[in-house]
This record gives sequence, C-alpha cells and structure tokens, in this order.
Amino acid sequence: MSSIPALLRDRIAATPDAEAYRVPSDGGWESFSWREVGERVHGLALSLAKLGAGPGRRVSILCSTRLEWILTDLAVLATGAATTTIYPSNTAAESAFVITDSGSTIVIAENDDQVAKIRSVQKELPDVTCVVVIDGSASDDGWVVTLDSLSGGPDDGSGDYDAMVDAIAQDDLATLIYTSGTTGRPKGVELTHDNWLYAAGAVRELDLISPADLHFLWLPLSHSFGKLLEVVMIDIGVPTAIDGRLDKIAENLGEVQPTIMAAAPRIFEKIHNTVAATVQREGGVKLKIFNWARATGIRVSKARQRGAAIPLTTRAEYALADRLVFAKLRDRFGGRIRYFISGAAPLNMEIAEFFDAAGLTILEGYGLTESSAGSFLNRPESVKFGSVGPPLPGTQVRIADDGEILIGGRGVMRGYHGLPEATAAALEDGWLHTGDIGELDSAGRLVITDRKKELIKTSGGKYVAPTYLEGRIKAACPYVSHVFVHGDRRNYVTALVTLDMDMVTPWAQAESLPTDPHELRGHPRMREEVQKAVDQVNAGEAGYATVKKFAILADDFAVETGELTASLKIKRKKVEERYGETLDSFYEG
Repeated sequence: MSSIPALLRDRIAATPDAEAYRVPSDGGWESFSWREVGERVHGLALSLAKLGAGPGRRVSILCSTRLEWILTDLAVLATGAATTTIYPSNTAAESAFVITDSGSTIVIAENDDQVAKIRSVQKELPDVTCVVVIDGSASDDGWVVTLDSLSGGPDDGSGDYDAMVDAIAQDDLATLIYTSGTTGRPKGVELTHDNWLYAAGAVRELDLISPADLHFLWLPLSHSFGKLLEVVMIDIGVPTAIDGRLDKIAENLGEVQPTIMAAAPRIFEKIHNTVAATVQREGGVKLKIFNWARATGIRVSKARQRGAAIPLTTRAEYALADRLVFAKLRDRFGGRIRYFISGAAPLNMEIAEFFDAAGLTILEGYGLTESSAGSFLNRPESVKFGSVGPPLPGTQVRIADDGEILIGGRGVMRGYHGLPEATAAALEDGWLHTGDIGELDSAGRLVITDRKKELIKTSGGKYVAPTYLEGRIKAACPYVSHVFVHGDRRNYVTALVTLDMDMVTPWAQAESLPTDPHELRGHPRMREEVQKAVDQVNAGEAGYATVKKFAILADDFAVETGELTASLKIKRKKVEERYGETLDSFYEG
C-alpha cells in the first residue's frame, strides 16, 4: 500500500456497499456507503486537479468536523497534493500565516463566515488562486467557487483518477499540521502517506476495532488525533457517525448508540462533573447511594487493574451498584459503548477509575503530532490507569538520562516545514525528542509525569508537576473548569481557578448565591468549595508541592481568548502574561 487514496480504493473494492459514514439529516441520520464516498472523492479530485491541485502542491482546509472535511481531504490527497489543516477557531491572521507558510494555493472553507475571514487577509495571500466554499456562495470575481460546482471533471472514465493515485509514493507529503503550541511560533509538521499508513496499520494489528463497531467522531479533523481516526476507520472499514458540534455530543450519543468514541480528557471531566454536581444538588439518599456505588465500583476497578480476584460479596455489591447507578450512566451514552479512547492531554486517574467503575473503560493513549498522533495505547486486557500503555507495534521508545521520552519508528514525522534547525533539534540522533518526561513500568507501559519545559522548579530547588496537580484539583471539585498551577522560581506554589458555569449555576441558585461569575468568584461559599478540593489534594502531597494560595477568575480559559490550544491544553505563557498581576500578588510581602 503506497498512499491513503490507494487505501481508500482498496476499501471500496473490498466492501463497496458497507456503510462508511453517517451524518445528521432532517429528522435523523443519513448513511453513505464506501462506493458512494468513492464516487464523490473521484469527482472532487478531478475538479481540484483542474483548479491546480497536484503533486508538490498544498491545499488548506478551514472547516469544522463534518463529512465534507473528509471528502475534500481524500480528494486533495488523490491529486497528489498535500492537505494543510487549519482550525476553524483560528483568527484571520493565524489562518493567513498557515496558508502562506505552507505555500497553499487553494483554500477550502466551510461557510461564508470563514470565506470572509480569508477575504480580510486576501492581500497577504498572493499565491491563493481559489477558495472553495462548502456552505456558501460563489463570488462575482471568480475567486470563490462552491463545492457543489466541482462536479467531476472530464468524462473519460476513471483512468485519470487512477493514474493520479498510482503516481503517489509512500514517502510523499500527505499532511501539514501546524502545532497550536503552548508556547512560541506554530511549526508545520510534515507527515507522509507512510506515516499515516503505519499508524493505522498498527492500530489494526491490536484488533481493538472491527467493522461491526460504530465509531462516533466529533474531534477536530484539523488535529492529528482526528486525522488518525479518519485513516484508521478507512483501513479497518469501520462505519463512522460524524458531527463536530460540541453541544450535540450528549444528544448524538443517545441517538447514534456508538460502540467507540475518542475524546480529549476535558470531555470526560465535564461528564464526571455533571454527574457529581447533579447528585450533590439532590443530596439525601441519592447522594449516599451514589457515593457508595462509586466507592464499590472503584474498589472493583483497582482489583481488576492488579489482576486480583474479586470476592463474591464484592461482586454482589457491585451488581447492585451497577443496577442502581452505573447502568443509568451507560444509557446516557447509548448503552453500547465498549470503550472510550482518550488522548491529546493527560487524563486524571480518578476520572479514569470512575468511568471504569461504571463499565465505561477509557483507554488512554499518547502521541504527538510529530509521531502521527498514535504512539502508545492501553490495552483493554491490561489497562493501567495513570499510564498511557505500551507502544503501538513498530514504535520504539527510549527514556533519556534526563527522563525525556524519545520515540522512533515509521510514525515519526519527516520534519518541520521550512525549519531545518528545528527539525534537527527535534530528531536528534534519529529519535523524536518529545519534550515529555516519563518512565516505563515493569510491563513496558509508559507513565508520563510532565512536560520537560513545564516542570516547576521552586526557589527552594524542588520540582513540581503542575498538570498533575491541576488534574487532581479538577477531579476533586465538580464546579471547577480549569486550574493553572504556578510557582516556577517562586518560594511556594499557587493556582488560578476558573469556574464551569454550567455546573455552578444550578448549585448557586439552590444555595441562593449570585449566579454572575464576577460576583460569585469572591463569595465565601464558592471559595469554600474550591478550598475543600485544594485541601483534599494538598493532603496527599509533599509540603513544597502543596497549593498555598489560589484565586478564582471570573472568566474561563478558552481557545477564542488565547489561553487554550485547539486540543484544550493550557497555553501557560499566555496565562502568565494575562494574569501576571494576580500571580505576582500571591507573593507580595
């Protein structure tokens, strides 16, 4: 197999009438077979080739997660060109940087709003010859054309299409993904067809997913995790229901009833906090039953992780807990989930154990954009929460003397686009230097402790892992949205806390408290709830790693305001810049 389009062609030949994708439609969901997908990709590829897409060219996609993202991506690749991904939340200036740095000559935009974004920086895009809009109108000057107008190219059969696909080499560039970056200038990660084919084949080798599954996809396809899932499902032939609208996830799960879903940890935190806040508000017997069921389920989960036998009495208790609490939770996800997959950021172990107790095991994995997103993954039969599992087949791992995780194998990127010095630094001695600190346990599973550049070193010389503390505090209080732990070169550790107003508002109303976040942040009852979580976490930490002071912010961190990356990781420098005065005030006097 030499390319992703060739993989698609083989999939169509093997299972032409099987369901490939399912999308929201009026009053329900509409399905498309692999044959129908192939016909649409074929027509789009020939049309894009006429517009100038081809070997050595790049085409940018500025669009949310939907079927057309996948169709246009596959069509771009079939021409021999490479896809450059842009997050739909990117500003006009950020989009212009990616388009120009990648050398894209065509931009595929989701709607008129995204076209307007590109129009506003058109003078900075002299090489862009055409914008293709998915849901929108063509322009009078011909610079913007509609996707519907790309009907299929010449009428001379499939020869031209097959010739384009056959000409693609496995080492050809397939995707340019610009790291959103918690610090510094975005870098374009060059990933080849072989990178993706390796990663998809490695997942297939694990035998975790089959064509009998139903995959629900909402993750950004602009992100390497979403892109990997696209290729994996083609490779294995798994039907995928697609809807990128975050506010529709819960509703869609109930309707679609998938067996597999991948998500960033923030989604699991939100679900956990919603459940915890709901039972806390109800109180009484329901709260007592929930706490008992949770404790019982986590006891069973820990025993399973150790491989220990579960006593008959505990099994009976767990069966009752399942009937009273956990079965209802599973029903919220459609009742058919075999497991979730978590990636893109660290998953708190307490959250993982809660879901496992409920019969909704989360398989946490790990990878970088630079390693085609998938490098490590827990296996269902040997899951260990707090780890990201062993490497995928064919991935090599080393732990450097300073604890940095090094990755080797076919999944590692070709390099950073136009940045030879950065490429040489990242791929030193043939190993990808991840920037993450970790260790391998006796079973070869990777445990990540923190980012190499994000470890806090207090003025007393002690190292503190901020993301670990942040995750524990979020898990301890359902009303917390984000936590930012601070203290590098300071004499103690402090934190900024933001509120999840979806969770806080019902609680505040029940407690007769103000619901405006600017008023609520300083209220003694709100501080008391957060303080309880901080005290709970501090009790298990060494003195130098405890949070001594914290402030509750009125505004949550967000992608749009620049504090979060598109994969919902905190941009630490951005937060320090924006809230510098507040952070400094913790240490005055």
